[in-house]
Amino acid sequence: MVRPFRFGLQARELSDASATRAAAQEAEQLGYVQFLSFDHIGAVDPFVPLLVAAGAAPRLAVGPLVLNNELHHPVLLARTVASADRFTDGRIVLGVGTGYMASEHAAIGAPLRDPAARVRRLAESISVLRALLDDGAVTFDGEFHHVALDELGVRPVQPHVPFLIGGHGPAVVRLAARHADIFQFTGLTHGDGGVPSPGGFDIARIRQRAAWLADAAGERDHEIERSALVQVTHVGTGADEQISALADRFEVDRELIDNTPFVLVGSVEQVVDKVERIRADVGISHFVVRDAAGFAPVVAALAGR
Repeated sequence: MVRPFRFGLQARELSDASATRAAAQEAEQLGYVQFLSFDHIGAVDPFVPLLVAAGAAPRLAVGPLVLNNELHHPVLLARTVASADRFTDGRIVLGVGTGYMASEHAAIGAPLRDPAARVRRLAESISVLRALLDDGAVTFDGEFHHVALDELGVRPVQPHVPFLIGGHGPAVVRLAARHADIFQFTGLTHGDGGVPSPGGFDIARIRQRAAWLADAAGERDHEIERSALVQVTHVGTGADEQISALADRFEVDRELIDNTPFVLVGSVEQVVDKVERIRADVGISHFVVRDAAGFAPVVAALAGR
């Protein structure tokens, strides 16, 4: 099954209502289908700007990309998601991940669990969230969560709020295979303390994860949209210089930059060709970028195709 291309915008600046409205309206006019926030300590709340954006651009879906699950209790999060879905007329997409930044946890006195524990807690949270958003009630007794709630008290407009699950390791991929509507491949991996590196850029690694996803999902595989959060975009002249500079910056071979979905640099024709090749290779049809206007020619050429 070949899915049509869809493009989302992860906004860079969300601390001003007027700028958020303008950015959402621009994204909608340029053909993007999603307007996405982020979840970090020391930045604006991930949901409040989405309500502003949704009010300004009535065709855009909105959502956090992605919530740090470690910072949220699933019952309180379900309440927020259901409320936001009502206030956006059913346009929330919920992005969740395990979290990774030790400095943010230290700042609020919340120790960062080891990666395996974070994945187990994410799995529990997703189970609780799915039950509450679908049915409004849950009884769950797990390692991290013990919940018995007969009525959430607010229901989303959507009968099925879509979940975007982002991650890199096999445990997260298997979790996404069971629960995700969208699985987002991540190019950056995180070492001690959350220090980022381009450990997921290699197309061979992406093929491996795509195979893990398909194997674990089984009959569900055709239901899961595959996504990439693009780290670098530049559409225009100077592609060779850009690619060489990026290869030096990330300390990788130029061939890796040429083939990775996380760097989309070149002329409109070159980027369109690359995106089409990536979809044919690993099935990624959903691309999230951070430069709405700069990437707009590619969106215009491919959206819905």
